[in-house]
Amino acid sequence: MDQKHSVLEMDYIRKQERIALKNCGLIDPERIEEYIRYDGYQALAKAILQLGPEGVIEEVEASGLRGRGGAGFPTGRKWRSGYLAKGNEKFIICNADEGDPGAFMDRSILEGDPHSVIEAMTIAAFAIGATKGFIYVRAEYPIAVKRLQIAIDQAHEMGFLGSDIFGSGFGFDIELRLGAGAFVCGEAKALIASIEGKRGMPTPKPPRTNDKGLWSKPTILNNVETFANIPPIIRNGAGWYAAIGSEKSKGTKVFALGGKINRTGLVEIPIGTPLREVIFDIGGGIPGGKKFKAVQTGGPSGGCIPTEHLDVKIDYESLQDIGSMMGSGGMIVMDEDNCMVDIARFFLEFSVEESCGKCTPCREGTKKMLGILEKITSGEGVMSDLDDLERLGQIIKDTSLCGLGKTAPNPVLSTLKYFRDEYEAHVKDKTCPAGVCKALLQYTITDKCIGCGICKTVCPVSCITGNKKEKHVIDPSACIRCGACQEACPVDAIIKR
Repeated sequence: MDQKHSVLEMDYIRKQERIALKNCGLIDPERIEEYIRYDGYQALAKAILQLGPEGVIEEVEASGLRGRGGAGFPTGRKWRSGYLAKGNEKFIICNADEGDPGAFMDRSILEGDPHSVIEAMTIAAFAIGATKGFIYVRAEYPIAVKRLQIAIDQAHEMGFLGSDIFGSGFGFDIELRLGAGAFVCGEAKALIASIEGKRGMPTPKPPRTNDKGLWSKPTILNNVETFANIPPIIRNGAGWYAAIGSEKSKGTKVFALGGKINRTGLVEIPIGTPLREVIFDIGGGIPGGKKFKAVQTGGPSGGCIPTEHLDVKIDYESLQDIGSMMGSGGMIVMDEDNCMVDIARFFLEFSVEESCGKCTPCREGTKKMLGILEKITSGEGVMSDLDDLERLGQIIKDTSLCGLGKTAPNPVLSTLKYFRDEYEAHVKDKTCPAGVCKALLQYTITDKCIGCGICKTVCPVSCITGNKKEKHVIDPSACIRCGACQEACPVDAIIKR
């Protein structure tokens, strides 16, 4: 291995810190003995036999752990509200309905370390006084479903689940519930409705799920990564965890790094790490010597962050300040060949398809915004469309019922803010600077043409004319902009602009 490559590999490892992913790839997830060998279920024993419910909640509060599902709500505060909630029957739910395109953080934990989630849910149940838990997991994750069920059965056999855990009289059990792939079921109340056998749709707040959740009983809901942080916090103490991360955002965060980047995959970094380090030191930069253009964080509802903010620290507040969000942990990198108008259209199209349709702002507003974007990318946009997009986006954010609608306009609003020149080029000049939007492209044969006729042969609509050994010509009115001629040209005589 050459020295340069060795340094890059060291940066990739050195700048990460594994907590939630600690056991993934280290243990056999289908053997509980291996989980126990690496301190498994010690946190549960400490919680029940030493700390007690109040002590557990105090540790989680002092750790500064915030929900890793996107909103970043303090986990300890949520658990305390569940502890104080009135009712003889309470529930714990693990949200494993990971629906963001390109995101697989939760999947990796469920497949590689399922017992960490089971242990954490049992600790949470002990803390708030719950006796029943549900893991709501995507049916598209068959390996995760299989290993979760194996882990639940093994935990029963070993006495970590059941009626009398550690002889304390405390009992807790967990069941799996499979989701049908609806993105909106990642929202708490829609998820709860789905578990109850109803259509997954959100309802207004209050009441909150902490007071009136599953079957109208107090319910605490956290996502997979949040739970995966609980056992090490209880084992090592709140102070240990609080020493990692930033002032307001403690611990680490797992990201699914993808797009135009040399090293794709999962990375786990201390919160507060600069974005530049993640993309260039850990991710290895942009392939092919291309220029970095933007990175989208927070899944389809996140914002696009331009070059000028590459040194932003990755924490909840800093990302919100520049129009993006932490989200569940998707991180898609884009280079100079990406059209930001088309990127906004792509992500908004996903949100339109996944809207449950219950509230008008999300159902109709996002569809209207998508129509305007399609108008712009097809070369029919006018300048007033940009103002309409901003106005509609803000109305949808302010008036939608759940998080899907409130965040759906983010990709559009952030690209309008940072890449307005690209929108104006589409509208004023009827060109796509990145050469992505087909309706705005024009293929031209330059003087480099040797008249070989290959382009004419591959053209599916016969819009290229010319004699052998003479420069050929493309009829722009007949061209369907498929790009077949450019790919086939042996001398690179065909350009698109």
